[in-house]
Amino acid sequence: MICDGRELLKVVAEEPFGKELSRPEIVRFMSVLSKPQHKLPELPIILPADGEWLVRIIASKGAFVFGAYRRHMKTIGYLGQMDKILGAPATTRNWNTVAAIVKALQSKQGV
Repeated sequence: MICDGRELLKVVAEEPFGKELSRPEIVRFMSVLSKPQHKLPELPIILPADGEWLVRIIASKGAFVFGAYRRHMKTIGYLGQMDKILGAPATTRNWNTVAAIVKALQSKQGV
């Protein structure tokens, strides 16, 4: 998916994960939808619905969706369901990758 760098800088500056601390067994991610969805299911979305969660979708802003997943063999199957749940194709990247992109954009802008 392609998105405007200014939009990415703006949404990341809003700190979508709040003050939630990062942990080694939890991976934060951001997905970019092919088109913004005006009616997402109620958040948070927790997969699986029963038992210990493997994927949590916690926030959305336009075409950007934020969440976390546990490092587990079954996680990939739940991440694969996100397009259907969110109603549009999505590209998902680790939050560390997003942070590196933001850093590069900021250096280009002299921020």
